[in-house]
Amino acid sequence: MENMPKKLLDFLRDQFPLGSRIMLTEMKADLQPLPPGSTGTLNHIDEAGQFHILWDNGISMALIPGADCFQVLPQELQTLKLYMPLTADFYETDEYGGLSDYASELGGEDLVQYTGCILNSLINERLPEEAERGIMHWYGESDTVDAKVHSVVFTAEIRDNRLWGVAECKIAGKLFHQELEDLKEYIAGQAADGWGEGFEQRPIRLDDGDLYVHLWNSENWSIQTEKERFAPKTADGLPALCFSILRTTGQLICIKRGDTGYYPSDWDTGNREENEKLADDINSNMGVSPIQRQAMEIGSMFGWDVPGADPANYKVHDSAPMEGPQLEKMEL
Repeated sequence: MENMPKKLLDFLRDQFPLGSRIMLTEMKADLQPLPPGSTGTLNHIDEAGQFHILWDNGISMALIPGADCFQVLPQELQTLKLYMPLTADFYETDEYGGLSDYASELGGEDLVQYTGCILNSLINERLPEEAERGIMHWYGESDTVDAKVHSVVFTAEIRDNRLWGVAECKIAGKLFHQELEDLKEYIAGQAADGWGEGFEQRPIRLDDGDLYVHLWNSENWSIQTEKERFAPKTADGLPALCFSILRTTGQLICIKRGDTGYYPSDWDTGNREENEKLADDINSNMGVSPIQRQAMEIGSMFGWDVPGADPANYKVHDSAPMEGPQLEKMEL
């Protein structure tokens, strides 16, 4: 197939950005067409003008404009929040009405009381050019991040008794891992040297002093999704997996760290005593202690953030495997 003229190709790529949602009306150019109504995501438009679609059924197949009939679906924007720690310098008003030469350093817990003032200042800092896309107005790249991320604005939110900086993103479609990492890197740059640098240089006037808020700092700073930041963390000291048996049936099972329930093992012998010995032998060969096994059993049943899922909470003489776990079966 011949290449399409560059001007027409540029026009198509401009009109149909990567990540566009496509619904098939009729596929005429393929010997094994997909059924009408099939939906997918535009992956790229090649030099011949073919629309390469990753269909929702997992198939990758191209459409040929003019031969195949399809329509572009309007995408609902989803909200993605990326959280970052806030810090601030507070210059207190002295007895003469001036400001102290020395600042008090404040963290997220200290800033909760100033939530309203900080939110207002973040909103007032936004420029007219940012009205539609926020800091994505300054992104400057024509890539899939630019196509999928409609807007990003800085705001703040109280979580776990702390005030956090938040990059609130409106997303069309789903970000792939590298796209999310690229977005985080861009926002981190804006928090440190771009938008955030200007914001931190303008004081927030309070009754008893001036507050300078930092979206970024050089120590213990990171930008994370809500799940990465606030989801319960799996206890340290646990192996990736271990083996156990069901006390009710004696079935040999595998428990995976972080998963709820268990996985039936293909090595099951059908005999309780043999399965118990096999579980002990496999765990021993993998370096899994009885304490770790017990913690894994607890975590798989009651959650990985409970005290029983942390092997540090066990004493050595409590290391015998737990009696009677009623584990919920998980299908592979």
